[in-house]
Amino acid sequence: MAEPMDYASAGVDIDLEGSAVASLIASLSASSRPAGTPGAPVHLPGGFGGLIEFGDSLLALATDGVGSKLQIASALKQWGGVGIDCMAMNVNDLLCVGAEPIAFVDYVAVPKPDPETHAALGASLAEACRQARVTLAGGETASLPGIVNELDLSGTALGYVKKGQAITGEHLKSGDVLIGLPSSGIHSNGYSLVRRVMEHTGHQYTDKAPFNVPSIGRTVMHFDGNDDQQFTLGEVFLNPTRIYCDPIIDMLQYAETDGAQFQRSDVRAICHITGGGLSNLLRLHESLGWHIDSPLPPHPEFDWLQSVGGIETREMYRTFNMGTGMILAVSSDKAEQITAWLEERMLGTKIIGHVHDQGHKVTHALEGVEFSHY
Repeated sequence: MAEPMDYASAGVDIDLEGSAVASLIASLSASSRPAGTPGAPVHLPGGFGGLIEFGDSLLALATDGVGSKLQIASALKQWGGVGIDCMAMNVNDLLCVGAEPIAFVDYVAVPKPDPETHAALGASLAEACRQARVTLAGGETASLPGIVNELDLSGTALGYVKKGQAITGEHLKSGDVLIGLPSSGIHSNGYSLVRRVMEHTGHQYTDKAPFNVPSIGRTVMHFDGNDDQQFTLGEVFLNPTRIYCDPIIDMLQYAETDGAQFQRSDVRAICHITGGGLSNLLRLHESLGWHIDSPLPPHPEFDWLQSVGGIETREMYRTFNMGTGMILAVSSDKAEQITAWLEERMLGTKIIGHVHDQGHKVTHALEGVEFSHY
């Protein structure tokens, strides 16, 4: 009997990770910064970005890395998108609390420095700063032979939001509407399973993609020097993670202007669909539920991975974003206006579901796609 093709068998056990994180958090002591002073923590459900007090504002912090997507980049020596991946994984989390990203620091660990690779990383990080509209305020490069065998890249993003304007999910209610924003591809989660599928099937990253790559709401980047009209699997899999500062920050700023069709308070919660897929929605509220009745279409690489890998549908939606990179929960009476505003700036955006009070779970139009814990 063939081994199951799922994330756990590829080496990533989401349930075990969750237990480990819970154990870590339980062992952490309370903050030494008293309430009302700079640096004092602000309670926030979800954990997408941490908030601390700072005068009339709240500072938001997030830290993350690119993960095993880097192993594909290393195999192909294609570093043009990984700086964007690193930035996106951090600033997209800050957006979930309504914070505007303003600065970023990176951490690069290598077994041995390579000037050509570092130059490519620098160019990618510079483009990431442009897309996220942030300052690269510093960083660290560490040579760690014997500790790391391949390049690793992570970073930390800083943002801010005025007091009283953080998006926390506390005003969510049954009947709120879910708006889906399209992803650019696999983003930066699920690559252990991607690599296992590739190894299992014998495909190479240099193979031409055996599916029609273009899909609504995204652009796929060719590698430098590849002028062929047909994309390779490597190009599809290394397509950079979408950075959502534009349009989300622009939307929140527009909502505060005179004559705006909706207000900032109409945006109840924002969810970054990262590791854990749609189960991330459960992080936004402790009792409400979420139903996806009109999902965004998955990009063709997801269908291909599922088909050749024999992966169950539920496992796909728990591992990958399946074409939806961010989900906004908004007030029902302003949902159409917010969706129209976003769709003008991000093709493919649409209403995908609603919030309900019939149990703390995520359900989906596809039978069997249901999650009751993150």
